[in-house]
Amino acid sequence: MESVRKANTRLRNYPLLLTKCSDKASLYAKCVSRDINVQQKVCETEFKEFLYCMRKAAKELKTKL
Repeated sequence: MESVRKANTRLRNYPLLLTKCSDKASLYAKCVSRDINVQQKVCETEFKEFLYCMRKAAKELKTKL
């Protein structure tokens, strides 16, 4: 049950991580929602920036994603 508790703790941190990366998240969301038929790797740079921000924020909070 310890693993479930740790997973729940990590999930509770996601809203905080998303608020720290809200600018990158909105850029990625705009890119994805630009076209109805999203092709693979069209928004790759925006996604990589968002992912980097999330990882950096998680590291600052000393948590995992």
